[in-house]
Amino acid sequence: MTKFIHGIVLMVLSLTVFANEPQLTEQEQFQKWATELLEGLDRQQGEITIPEAGAKLNVPSDFYFLNAKDANTVLVDVWGNPPGGSVLGMLFPAHQTPFDADAWAVTIAYEEDGYVSDEDAKDIDYNELLEIMQNDTKEASQYREQQGYSSVELVGWAAQPFYDDASNKLHWAKEIRFGDSDVNTLNYNIRVLGRKGVLVLNFIADIEQKSLIESQLNTVLNIANFQEGAQYADFDPELDQVAAYGLGALVAGKVIAKTGFLAIALIFLKKFGVYILFGFAALGKFLWGRRKKAQETQA
Repeated sequence: MTKFIHGIVLMVLSLTVFANEPQLTEQEQFQKWATELLEGLDRQQGEITIPEAGAKLNVPSDFYFLNAKDANTVLVDVWGNPPGGSVLGMLFPAHQTPFDADAWAVTIAYEEDGYVSDEDAKDIDYNELLEIMQNDTKEASQYREQQGYSSVELVGWAAQPFYDDASNKLHWAKEIRFGDSDVNTLNYNIRVLGRKGVLVLNFIADIEQKSLIESQLNTVLNIANFQEGAQYADFDPELDQVAAYGLGALVAGKVIAKTGFLAIALIFLKKFGVYILFGFAALGKFLWGRRKKAQETQA
């Protein structure tokens, strides 16, 4: 199936983008396309606003930001995810491009479900929560296997949840295993609480990059904040809506809080055919077979 998809992609690419350059080899075609795509990306640094979220970014010189259009170009055209995502932008280390085999990135999105109360922050038993999440994942995995897809297992915390009540930022990481894969998936998350919703930052990286991600965690945490008027402290109980879930549900997943079970359609973003647990995006196709063989994890 992978070879078939590869052939179709190559045929379509050859007949469209490079129809007037039949003399180019497959490798030359790819290099030309990649070069043109990279040159077209608007890499931004410094102070950046995201009006849709009432947020602001302060991007240092060792990172760059891609807006929603360019971020979706990377996710869809380079990394092979389907279109239609709600990502508002992406952060990349300044020395890397989306085509680098060891590239990692942070997607930025926004969920306007209301003010998320942090009153339960000190009462959450994250070990107990993990057990619930593992059991829910096991149930979802059984359903996936019945549908012919590979199993999924929540191995455990890669980093236990931590909430900073001074900055109203929550971060945690999970280790996920798909099927009999030798390499587990890293699911590293940041949530920035605001007056009307939550900024959603997710790292797209491999489990082997955990120490690297953690070395950059504080930098990324400091990049994203809400603007004045949209900050957590600006909440007005007489005017603003309160979310129907708390911090525990942000970690476990809102679907668990609302329906009592893990969403059957476990959803993932991927990088070069390696699926990354993301939240509520969708699976894509295999892209050019550039890295490891894709695990068969479809939603």
